[in-house]
Amino acid sequence: MQPTLADIYAAAKVIRGVADGTPLVPSPYMTDRAGAEFLLKLENMQPIGAFKLRGAYNAVAAVPDASGVTCCSTGNHGRGVAFAAARRGMRAVICMSELVPQAKVDGIRALGADVHIKGRSQDDALAESHRLVAEEGLVEISPFDDPLVIAGQGTIGLEILQARPDVTTLLVPLSGGGLAAGVALAAKSINPAIRVIGISMDRGAAMHESILAGHPVEVEEVPSLADSLGGGIGMQNRLSFPMCRDLLDQIVLVTEDEIYHAMQVLYYEDRIVAEGACVVGLAAVLSGKVTLDGPTATIVTGRNLDMEVFTRIITGQDVQLGDVTVKGKPYAA
Repeated sequence: MQPTLADIYAAAKVIRGVADGTPLVPSPYMTDRAGAEFLLKLENMQPIGAFKLRGAYNAVAAVPDASGVTCCSTGNHGRGVAFAAARRGMRAVICMSELVPQAKVDGIRALGADVHIKGRSQDDALAESHRLVAEEGLVEISPFDDPLVIAGQGTIGLEILQARPDVTTLLVPLSGGGLAAGVALAAKSINPAIRVIGISMDRGAAMHESILAGHPVEVEEVPSLADSLGGGIGMQNRLSFPMCRDLLDQIVLVTEDEIYHAMQVLYYEDRIVAEGACVVGLAAVLSGKVTLDGPTATIVTGRNLDMEVFTRIITGQDVQLGDVTVKGKPYAA
């Protein structure tokens, strides 16, 4: 069943003291550029370095003690499931594709989980997770299409509006839709007039393509600076697809060049190290694709990135993404 605002409040109680209470801070530079107060919700400050701990912890908390858990992940959800399972002394197997950066694989293994690398797409990793459910009896924790996961991510929306009820726009990184669905549900339940915009990269944006088609569709996964936003939404998607379709006011796509520049902005102006997926909200505003009419918040979703790539970006060097080269530029405000 689709989660409700009551489920989000319940999730807030479950995760309290483990995955809640991240800062909401102003960005003076972005406020000046946007012409409206611009706030950063620092989910990169979570214990695992990403917002995914909220939904993963809420879902794993409901799994029977004797069970182990599995999931497919582009990185941060797997880290959240591994962290939550370790706290319960529970086996965790995280299934990932070959496109996932090694830094994210290593981070998950460091939490005590097993990692299975399968194929070159999220769909391949999902098939392996399904196999573990069928053959080994593990409980699958979807990264986005699970009511407990969506409710956990929705606690971010609660926290933002509790701190700043005057926020008029939320800019939410969009991938499988668990974050966007949960945040939009929380925000619009509290303030129906608030504008919630999902933002993704312009190559392989599965939720965007699915909403255009009117049903879940497969997309080709390609390397991206916003690698956390990669992967499909699942052809049998029951929750995050209809929720994003019905609750998001708009979806905006940004280019790799725009993500590159926004990562530089967040680092040089706000001194924040963050993944490419975190900065798509900044990129949409800086590129003029989104205009603001009042206090606005975006979610800095995580910090679990390849530091070699990040170093190339902040020093203005080229970055190779498969057969695409993102041309480097020294930072200029």
